[in-house]
Amino acid sequence: MAELGKLNTLTVLKKLDFGVYLDGGDSEEILLPRRYVPEGCSIGDAVDVFVYLDSEDMLIATTEVPKAMVGECAYLKVLEVNQVGAFLDWGLPKDLLVPFGEQQKPMQVGQYYVVYLYIDVASERIAGSTKLDKFIGDTSPYYKEQQQVDLLISSRTDLGYKAVVDGGTIGLLFSSDVFKPIKVGDKLTGYIKHVREDKKIDLCLQLVSREALDSLSEQILAFITAAGGRSTMTEKSSPDVISKQFGVSKSSYKKALGKLYKKRLIVIEKTYIALVNEVAD
Repeated sequence: MAELGKLNTLTVLKKLDFGVYLDGGDSEEILLPRRYVPEGCSIGDAVDVFVYLDSEDMLIATTEVPKAMVGECAYLKVLEVNQVGAFLDWGLPKDLLVPFGEQQKPMQVGQYYVVYLYIDVASERIAGSTKLDKFIGDTSPYYKEQQQVDLLISSRTDLGYKAVVDGGTIGLLFSSDVFKPIKVGDKLTGYIKHVREDKKIDLCLQLVSREALDSLSEQILAFITAAGGRSTMTEKSSPDVISKQFGVSKSSYKKALGKLYKKRLIVIEKTYIALVNEVAD
């Protein structure tokens, strides 16, 4: 049985002038239009195709691969909004519908949104939703700290950013762990920073090894020395300021400061940090 909204490997049953019919299972034949038929294709050949519904709600196959399949998320552009909902470009001739009821906020033509693809039970059509929480959980028992993951930045929050982790879980990336400009729709390599007791996930964009922390500590000491032994770049400084100077997240910077403080090489005050010798003098 061919799976709607997925890639399928189907067998060619018959050839016609306008295309070939593929075996969709359960005695169902699915048309692969001529423009998509591979050169030299013959009856009995297996063809990799994506199956969806055409404008007449008939199953149809294509060798084109959409920007996302059912069960996946993608950052897509709105082409049209009408009385039915918003229609998005997902890389196929028939645009993807996001019904009004599946819009987190009203969608606008020309704007991009992170959308989850699903099959609507009532209509049996492929549709999209920006209400990711309906389809993707924010807990997982499978991740371990420092594990590398793929991220899709899905929204901005007061604390930082929400991101879809490996396409199946929503995690939180705190602003203090962001060391470079990012935006909704970005695909990034990230890491599991912390798995909370409730199995919710905190993320980061870089792992700080002991060697990297030692190197950062040396950079900070050199920076303070060059500034005359005292700097206003404290633990309270903005992530952007820290990133611009050292190319690291605020979280990493705070760890390095803590390491220098424990070694009694610096003192940390509310408005400045300074070399111990500078304070003593």
